[in-house]
Amino acid sequence: VQLQACGGGLVQAGGSLRLSCAASRNIFSIDSMGWYRQAPGKQRELVASISNSSGTNYGDSVKDRFTISRDNAKNTLTLQMNSLKPEDTAVYYCNAWSIAFEYWGQGTLVTVSS
Repeated sequence: VQLQACGGGLVQAGGSLRLSCAASRNIFSIDSMGWYRQAPGKQRELVASISNSSGTNYGDSVKDRFTISRDNAKNTLTLQMNSLKPEDTAVYYCNAWSIAFEYWGQGTLVTVSS
């Protein structure tokens, strides 16, 4: 599976961005899809994930601000980010995981100015 992420950019604190990840094939059977991020000098961390039964999981720092969704018919994963903070600045990566494989997208940069 190839994953193509887009939607990053520069936004002021308090603003919103919407990230999208397009998969090269049907995602219905993929157990979990998610977004991770990596800030300079820090480890990659989970932002949010969603299972193929639409169960969601969020990192503590983004709960109540970010919303993850997946559209199995369009093979897309979306992350709606609201109330952005400077500490949300990072490269955001799309991830697809099943027991037999794991794939990563190329990353999209989100920069939040104060």
